[in-house]
Amino acid sequence: MKVTAGGASLHLKSRIPMASSSSSFRDIRNPKVQLPEKTRKSRILVLGGTGRVGESTAIALSKLCPELRLVIGGRNREKGAAVVDTIGGDSKFSEVDIDNPKSLEAALSAVDLVVHVAGPFQQTENCPVLEAALKTKTAYVDVCDDMNHAFRAKSFNDKAVAANVPAIITGGICPGVSNVMAAELVRAATSESKGKPERLRFFYYAAGSGGAGPTTIVTSFLLLGEEVVAYNKGKKIKLKPYSGMLNIDFGRGIGKRDVYLMNLPEVRSAHEFLGVPTVSARFGIAPFFLNWGMEAMTSLFPPEFLRDKSKVQELVQMFDPIVRAVDGIAGERMSMRVDLECTNGCNTVGIFSHQRLYVSVGVAAAAFVLAVLEGSTQPGVWFPEEPEGIAIEAREVLLKRAAQGTINFMVETDPKELGLGIYV
Repeated sequence: MKVTAGGASLHLKSRIPMASSSSSFRDIRNPKVQLPEKTRKSRILVLGGTGRVGESTAIALSKLCPELRLVIGGRNREKGAAVVDTIGGDSKFSEVDIDNPKSLEAALSAVDLVVHVAGPFQQTENCPVLEAALKTKTAYVDVCDDMNHAFRAKSFNDKAVAANVPAIITGGICPGVSNVMAAELVRAATSESKGKPERLRFFYYAAGSGGAGPTTIVTSFLLLGEEVVAYNKGKKIKLKPYSGMLNIDFGRGIGKRDVYLMNLPEVRSAHEFLGVPTVSARFGIAPFFLNWGMEAMTSLFPPEFLRDKSKVQELVQMFDPIVRAVDGIAGERMSMRVDLECTNGCNTVGIFSHQRLYVSVGVAAAAFVLAVLEGSTQPGVWFPEEPEGIAIEAREVLLKRAAQGTINFMVETDPKELGLGIYV
C-alpha cells in the first residue's frame, strides 16, 4: 500500500497481522483525532517545549488534536513566545524550572498531562518530573533514552498505581516506537507459531544530530561513558561502548550504514518484558568520519569525563558550529531497524525512516500522549512494549500516527532483499 502522509511518500508494508483497534484514527492522510469527550480539551504541558524536539511535539499535538490546550514549558520566555506564535490556537507559555520542585508542582497542578522532553536524561540522579506528576496526580509521558533513568522511573510503578496516574517512559522514537515495533514482531511470531523469539537487535542511524542540535550530541557523548549492557542467551553481559561495528541495510532512502554498540534502555526492557534471551542495540551517524571520532573519544577521554554532564555540555558547545555545518551537509534523516530471529529460523524485520530526526521524535511523543488520553494506558509506570502501557489493540494506531512523514515504514515477516535497500 502506498499513500502520502504530510506531503511525503509513505510505503507502509505490513504482513504482520496487527490487533484490531477501535481508535478514531481512520486515514493516515487525514490524521486528526477525535478524542473522548472527557479528554478532548485536556491541558497538556510540553516540558522542554522551547527546544526543537519540544516544539515538534507541540506542533504534532496541535495538528492531531486542535482542541487540546497546549502549555509550552521552559525557562526562556522569548523562545516560548516564539513557539506559541508558531502553534497559535489556545496555547500559552509557562516558565518552569525543572530543578525547582515548587515550580514543577505549580506547573503540573494546572494541567492534565505532562510530556517531558527536556533532555538529556543521562547522568540524572532522580526523576523530579515524574515525582511531581505523581504528587499532583498528572498523567505522564517522557522521551527518556537512558537505561539508568528509565529503570529508576520504573521503580515508581507502585506509587503511580496508588496515585491512579498513568505514565509512559521512553515514549519517543528510539526508544519508544522501536519498542512497539519489537513487541509486534514478538507477538506475531508467537501467535503464528513461527518459533520462540531467540534474538532481538535494534539498529539506529542518524545523519549528524538529526536536526535536534546540541542535546542529541550531548546524549551521544554521555552514552560513550557508559558500559554497554546487552543480553546473550539470557545472560547479562557488559561491553565497550561504540564497539562491535556492523554494516546494516536500513532500506530505501538510507542504504547501508555502520552501527556500533550503545547502552540503551530498550535492550533491558525488551529482555525483561518481551522475554527475548538475546538483545542488543547499535547506533551510527553520518558522515562516516563522525563514527571514527566517537570511537576515538572512548579511548582519548576517561569514562569519568564522559559521564560528567557539565564538562560534556561545555565540550559540545565548542563543537556546535561544526555540528550545525555537518547537519547542513549530511541532512537530518534518521532510521531504525528492528530484527527478530526465532528458534525455527524464521526472521522478521521492521524498518522506520524519516527525513528529520527531531520531527519524528515529536510526532512519536504526540502519538504516545494521544494513547494515554484515549485510555490505552493503565495506572502505573510502563515501558511502551508492556501491554499495560500501550494496549495490544492500540499498537497499530500508534504506529500509524508515528509514521506521519516517514520515507519508509515496513514490518515484514519474511523479508527478501533485492539489493540497493529494496525489500519485497
